[in-house]
Amino acid sequence: MKHSIIIFLSLTVLFSCKKDENPTTPAIPVESMYFPALSGTAWETKPISSLGWKQDSIQSLKDYLIQKNTKSFMIIQNGRIVMEEYFDGHTSTTNWEWNSAGKTLVSATIGMAQQESVVNINNKVSNYLGTGWTSMPLAKENM
Repeated sequence: MKHSIIIFLSLTVLFSCKKDENPTTPAIPVESMYFPALSGTAWETKPISSLGWKQDSIQSLKDYLIQKNTKSFMIIQNGRIVMEEYFDGHTSTTNWEWNSAGKTLVSATIGMAQQESVVNINNKVSNYLGTGWTSMPLAKENM
């Protein structure tokens, strides 16, 4: 009898639960990926407030970036610029070395281009970019 009461109560609780018809959190709309045009400099943006982040923490992030001697910082979501900041006199047109970050991006891009048969990694870079693609002497370009 005791087990029957427990089973009955369990089934009652189980079947009395139902899906909330009006959820408290709104559905997040699916946003399509954006790819900027190949020509021109316009790039679609959206406000950082659209991310739902704590707006009062953005200044703390900027202060941290300054403390770490960051020159530029960007957040992109689905191809759209959400935050773009420059520090220490740098601008969007200031030249700055990428160092290891550049090597990572270039190697991944070249790997994809090789896979798509756009380039052949056994060919010289000058076959694709022409001579003078770097500030190095021609002998070093041809290595």
